[in-house]
Amino acid sequence: MDKTVTIYSTPTCHFCKMAKEFFTEKGVAFTNFDVSQDAVKREEMIKMTGQLGVPVIVIGGDVMVGFDRERLAGKLGIAA
Repeated sequence: MDKTVTIYSTPTCHFCKMAKEFFTEKGVAFTNFDVSQDAVKREEMIKMTGQLGVPVIVIGGDVMVGFDRERLAGKLGIAA
């Protein structure tokens, strides 16, 4: 199963920071796109979700808006 993790975030977003810390703490490799600086990735995120809210986390083909530790752990098959 593809567990590629991508996060669309901004430097000032508290939940983005929490999500990235969670991935780091759990040893989950992820790609981070700073949508406050990257207009192309911002457009991509808006097309995907229809909104500007961050974080947007993509696990495999699964898109989540916001940080939900339990849900993320479930999607990754790891302990929260």
